[in-house]
Amino acid sequence: MCYGRCARCVGQFLVGPSLLCIAANILLYFPNGESKYASENHLSRFVWFFSGIVGGGILMLLPASVFISLEEEDCCGCCGYHNCGKRCAMLSSVLAAIVGIAGSGYCIIVAALGLAEGPLCLDSSNQWNYTFAGTEGGYLLDSSTWSQCVEPKHIVKWNVTLFSILLALGGIEFILCLIQVINGVLGGICGYHCSHQQQYDC
Repeated sequence: MCYGRCARCVGQFLVGPSLLCIAANILLYFPNGESKYASENHLSRFVWFFSGIVGGGILMLLPASVFISLEEEDCCGCCGYHNCGKRCAMLSSVLAAIVGIAGSGYCIIVAALGLAEGPLCLDSSNQWNYTFAGTEGGYLLDSSTWSQCVEPKHIVKWNVTLFSILLALGGIEFILCLIQVINGVLGGICGYHCSHQQQYDC
């Protein structure tokens, strides 16, 4: 059935971004490959929200596995007609897609907040603070100010790059899950009409 194949494709496309979200989130814990900043709690507060690991990662892999298995799913057959049995699976996939939308939305929101606030860093006055918190994200357009963060080295570029990746991947995941919501609803409706007509044929 075309809706099942579409769901399977959506699921397969979700796997890559999910794994990349997990990897990007993990890298945020190790600026310049060093672990001391995490152990000393000198990381942006939004790094600890696990937006890439949980929101863009685990909560996306679960729907992805559901979507991938849909093509073989047959939970409520009608008079032995295989295609009609997919309507329940397609409608239930909408719930999985909503979970994915929630996860990707969480990833997007946290990444956007992380970008807007900027990193926690040691400034020229030897104080750990959010140097760019008052700029409302304006520092993103003025890289000359990034040198205000003395330590960790290149922390602004590190955070901007990884949070931007999480933001972009979260957006891709959101769109894919939204596509599956539409696909699942259409698949369920078409499956209903199919089974309804075939009941009369039986």
